[in-house]
Amino acid sequence: MDNSKLTRLDRFEGLRKDNGLTLEQLAERTGLSSSALGSYENNETKDISHRAVIALAEFYGVTTDYLLGVVEQKNHPDAEVLDLHLSDEMIDILRSGKINNRLLCEIVTHSKFRRLLVDIEVYVDRIASMEIDNLNATLAAARAKVLARENPDENELYLRTLETAYIQENNFFTHIVHEDIDAIIADIREAHKKDRTTAESQTTAAKLRQAIEDAMQFEGSDQEKQMRIYCNLLDIPYDDMPPEEFSAVLRWLRRSKVLQSVAAQSRRGKTQMTHGKGKRKKKS
Repeated sequence: MDNSKLTRLDRFEGLRKDNGLTLEQLAERTGLSSSALGSYENNETKDISHRAVIALAEFYGVTTDYLLGVVEQKNHPDAEVLDLHLSDEMIDILRSGKINNRLLCEIVTHSKFRRLLVDIEVYVDRIASMEIDNLNATLAAARAKVLARENPDENELYLRTLETAYIQENNFFTHIVHEDIDAIIADIREAHKKDRTTAESQTTAAKLRQAIEDAMQFEGSDQEKQMRIYCNLLDIPYDDMPPEEFSAVLRWLRRSKVLQSVAAQSRRGKTQMTHGKGKRKKKS
């Protein structure tokens, strides 16, 4: 998930899916054709009629500016900063572009965020400190009585139970807050599991891994294996590469300081370079 604005295509498709509608159902409710609605979700250059924009904005309960990707807010494009009670520092951070504002919004609007904030408030304002102190004092008094009356071994079960029952305030609230934020992040991560950007990242990683595996099985020099990786990632047919292109790319790779040490080791035991499907290729 990146920090860029949702595209117009994303907004048309997202609003429809958020409402649990198919294109046919949306067409029936708005009076627009399903083919036109489908093109709005799949064709960035498709012109949208004024009537269609107004009809969809009214149906979804959003502004036309949001629908067209002009603003990020669905319903509050002109919200006054004063009404939001934000500090100058917070406004500067939100405007800086240094954080993912969309992710921040998803965290804050999550159903469990209010509980997270309340738990943090309880800890920060020491609301439960007195109760925890009183409980620990009661445990300490009970332990002192046992020690004075029976002088038991320090590892005696009852005495050890009283000792482990002490509550460390920091640890207690760290655990609670950790559970709150873990639940929120897990839900958001699951919600973005099928995002286009996430899928692209996974596809790229898988493609790179496969390219490396294929190159390692190739019987050639380390430089050739490196070049096969680049060609695979760029969808360049390595085996069909003309000799002059092969030599040109190889010269380019030899300029890499990272590969120089590898090339030096390769030259110790290899005087010829293979290329293509079993072909031999002279060094340039």
